[in-house]
Amino acid sequence: MQNNIFSGLFVGQNLVTIQQVDSTNTFLKTLLSNSKPLPEGTVIMAESQYAGRGQQQNKWHSEPGKNLTFSILLTPAFLAISDQFDLNRVVSLGVYDALHPYLSDNLKIKWPNDIYYGDRKLGGILIETHVQGTNIKDAIIGIGLNINQESFEPGAGNAISLRQILHRDYDLKTILSEICGHIEAYYLNLRAGKFLFVRNTYLSRLYWLNEVKRFKSNDQVFDGVIKNVKENGMLVVENNNGQQEFSLKQIEFLNK
Repeated sequence: MQNNIFSGLFVGQNLVTIQQVDSTNTFLKTLLSNSKPLPEGTVIMAESQYAGRGQQQNKWHSEPGKNLTFSILLTPAFLAISDQFDLNRVVSLGVYDALHPYLSDNLKIKWPNDIYYGDRKLGGILIETHVQGTNIKDAIIGIGLNINQESFEPGAGNAISLRQILHRDYDLKTILSEICGHIEAYYLNLRAGKFLFVRNTYLSRLYWLNEVKRFKSNDQVFDGVIKNVKENGMLVVENNNGQQEFSLKQIEFLNK
């Protein structure tokens, strides 16, 4: 379905809006397996998502019709498996750039790909990839963003919405269009081989970068400073033992 509010070349040009779904990622995966090939940039947007997933099988709580819950299909055959974290960077940066005009520098990307305003979670990203040989065949990118929700249940942790911050409602499709345009721009940079630009920009927008903060790893609590993110996505934290690298399951951010 064509939608003229999407100004990019391909991301969002094929937009499918559904009223209710368990998960837009699951819906898109089913579409991929059951139908003829879908065009790159296909977006599935749900008004209500009742089984959305975040990183490490966390549930994503979303009030129907209030927030953005959508998935994008990309087919980055140019991208080696070893560089797949660059997709995290591209998508995180696309969301960041779309929201930055509203929220300015209080907006940050929490490694690996959560969207934060101050110390509160505005949104999350879940990327599922299929591999062919040594490259990525396709990537299903699920994005959940709190836009117009006014309150959250206790189980939603430190969630916050755009409405809670700025005290007004926003048009969901307008913000979706802006996000798609920015993701496409970073994705095209990646496709053109501008890996260093993407990696450096991602690092510069990172939550807790170069700040002394508290972390937990293997039941040990320590103070450290985020210094870098490796090409493969490992987080580099400097502490009394020098610089250490952590994967997602190896480290936890502790707000003092």
